[in-house]
Parts: sequence; structure tokens; C-alpha cells
Amino acid sequence: MLFNSLFFLFVFFPIVGGFYYLLPHKFRWAWLLLASCYFYMSFIPGYILILAITITIDYFAAIFIGRSKGHSKRFLLILSILANIGMLFIFKYFNFFNTNIISLAEFFHWNYSIENLKLILPIGLSFHTFQSLSYIIEVYRGRQKVERHFGIFAVYVLFFPQLVAGPIERPQNLLHQFYEKHYFRLEQFMSGMRLIIWGLFKKVVIADRASVFVDQIFNNVNDFTGPYFALATFLFAFQIYCDFSGYSDMARGIARTLGFELMVNFRSPYFSRSISEFWTRWHISLSTWFRDYVYVPLGGNRVSSFRWTYNLFIVFLLSGIWHGANWTYVVWGAMNGFYLIFSIWTKKIRSKIAGILKLKHTFLEKALQLIVTFLLIEASWIFFRAQSLGDAWYILKQIFIEGYKITSLQPFIQRYNYSIGIIFAAIILLILVDYFIAEDKRAKKLQKISMPLQVFAYSFLVFIIILLGQFSNEHFIYFQF
Repeated sequence: MLFNSLFFLFVFFPIVGGFYYLLPHKFRWAWLLLASCYFYMSFIPGYILILAITITIDYFAAIFIGRSKGHSKRFLLILSILANIGMLFIFKYFNFFNTNIISLAEFFHWNYSIENLKLILPIGLSFHTFQSLSYIIEVYRGRQKVERHFGIFAVYVLFFPQLVAGPIERPQNLLHQFYEKHYFRLEQFMSGMRLIIWGLFKKVVIADRASVFVDQIFNNVNDFTGPYFALATFLFAFQIYCDFSGYSDMARGIARTLGFELMVNFRSPYFSRSISEFWTRWHISLSTWFRDYVYVPLGGNRVSSFRWTYNLFIVFLLSGIWHGANWTYVVWGAMNGFYLIFSIWTKKIRSKIAGILKLKHTFLEKALQLIVTFLLIEASWIFFRAQSLGDAWYILKQIFIEGYKITSLQPFIQRYNYSIGIIFAAIILLILVDYFIAEDKRAKKLQKISMPLQVFAYSFLVFIIILLGQFSNEHFIYFQF
């Protein structure tokens, strides 16, 4: 079931929300659990058993960890992590590693007969695996009380607004909210609906429209040239942003209408002036997860410069692998790791050059930083979207060789001028909104807009969604992770 489907918007969501507030508080967790199970089973029913197994393992693992001390406590933690990662490996990574071993065996003429598994990746497996792991680790560290109510813990993992594509919630933020009695508040409900509308606009007006051109060009690389690849890469940068942040907005909005607050997952990332800033604004729940559970345990920046570089690069490699079992994702992660490390190495030199050119703290310096950061991120998106490394290198090469020949796009733009015009107009609106919410001061000014004007703006947005939205039940990109 998709957030952008008519069934979800006009049947499932209203029924779940309506009964949630009508039911006595003591039964609400059960209603949410039932609704979440139905939501997940609408994709592939049998895979609810996988979630049931991991929930049961982590529930009892946390109880035993809470009772244990010393080596036995650490041993239980490792067992729980291995169980979660093992499930993720079987479904998501086994075939990737096995295929590479088969290729290596063929090259060296080894006798290797293990075949790939015929399994379909459960939707959102990486998301709820990491959410469960955060609970186990926080219990081990003594920062989270053991949850003894099996149903509440199951809802924490299965909570349908953020089940399949995040945000990856920490137990400290979400678990206690299932115990709180939520009353229907019109202001909170309207705030949630505004998030849903804005997220839906991003998804169906920008992301799904852009995907038509992005898929056509990236899936048929031999039929296009540099300018087309430049256009497709630009559109994909906004497709993936609007697709994923649109989902996050809708997830937060749906949860808010029910009285729950989920963490912010995006903060105007394309207004970042450095790679490090970008990763504090993009997929915040994942970047902070890797920071707290991988980067810091490795030593963070409290080590030698070489070890610090190593820690950063490992985190980004793991981030790439987390996104998918393909070398394109590995390279994407490695590129972003290299960007960050290179920026650290050259920070003093760049500062001196800016001082010599008298650019420091000027508008031109900020604009250059923003543009360079966006172009670097765009280059990495090529590897994220391409179907193979060969395609990615070909696209990148073609953009450098002849990407500037914009005039050759004229027949393509004339053919699709209506749809292209809608996309670019919507992107301009997106950029304006992101500009105002990029900084807290501007965001607070935006919140002070009168209620009648807000009602008019969101009503107009709903009209635009109905008129220009692509309602073809397109999956959200991050469902595959």
C-alpha cells in the first residue's frame, strides 16, 4: 500500500485515524499494530513472518541483556546483532556476494557450485532492521529501559507511517509515545495534513513526473548523448530528493495527525555549502545512526588523523552498501567519503585562496560553495541511479565531453515542453520553500503567515496536485532499501 494511492488516502488512513481516536486509550496500541500489519501485508503478506521473527528475537534479547552483566551481556548483544544482520544479509546481500564469488571462481577455474537464492527483498528491510538494532544497542548501553510489553515493542518496529522508508527512529523518541494518551487537536491535525499535502506534492508533481524522463534516459544510455544525461542527472537529483523527503513529510504528517512526532529527516539539503553540511541535512535519521553506532565506536575524531580518515571512509562505504547490493552503491558511498575527506584535507588551502581573492564571507563565496557542493552531489547521484558501473562511467564521460551542448536538447524539450515546464516550475516552488525553511529564522517568519493565507496556499497546492499529479501508483525509491 502506497501513501500516494487513492485507497490509502481515502480509505485506509481515514479509517485508521478515525477508529484510533474513538477507541479507549488501552486498546489503541492493538489497533495500531493491526493496522500496521495490514499495511505491510498489502505488499507481500508472507513477509510479515520475517518481521515477527526479528521482533521476537529482539524483544527477548533486550530482556536478557537487561538482566545480564559483563561478558554475557556483550555476548547477547552480539548474538542479537548477528541475528538482525544475518536476516538482512540473506535477503539483501547474499546474492550480491555470491555472484561476485561465482565470477571470481570462474576466473580462477575453481569448483564452486552454490547458486543464488530465489528471494524477493522484503520492502523496507534495512529500515526496520536498523530501528530494531538501535533499540537493542540503547538497552545495552543503559540509555533505554527494557520494553516488557510485547505489543508496544511490536508497534515500535511496525508503526506503519515510517515502517518501510523511515525515518529510522530511536526508542527514546518513539517508544514512550505509545503509552501517552493522545487527544484529537485540530491544530495538530491540520499541521499533519499540511505535511501530507506538501509531501504528496513533492512525490506526484515533481518526483513521479521527473521519473518518466530519468528512467527513459538512464535505462537506455546508448540512445542518448551528453546533454540528455546532464538533464536526466539534474532531474534525478530532484526526483530522489522529492521522492524520499516527500515520503518522510507524509510519514511525519500521518503520525502527527495521530498525535505522534517523528524526527525530521531532511533540512533543505541542496542549500548546503559543503559535503559535511549536506550529510547533516540529508537522510538525517540514517546519517546520525551511522554516527552514533559506527563512527563513534570506531573512535570518531578522537584518534590520529589517519584513523579519523579511515573511520569516515568506512562509514560512507557502509552507507553505500546499506543502500543496495550493487557496486554502483559502493562507489556512490566511496565518492561521498572521498569528497568529505578531501574537503578536510584542503580546508586550510581553500581558506587561504578565498582570503587572497577577498571572497571570505561574501555572497559570491557562499554561491560558489553551494554550486560546487550541488555539482559534486549530482556526480555521485549518477552512480546511485545508473544500472551498472559501466553505464555510470559512460554517462559521466559524456557529460564532460558534450554536456554543454544544450541546444541539442531542443527537439526533446519541444516534444515534452508541457511536462518539462511543469517540473521546472514545481522545482522553483520547491527551492523557494526550501530557502525559507533552510534556516530557523526564516522558517519562523514563514510560520507567522496568517491562517487564511495558509488555507488558501494549501488549497491551491491540493488543486495543483489533483490537476498535475502523476497518480500511477509509483513506488517510493527508498522502498527497495
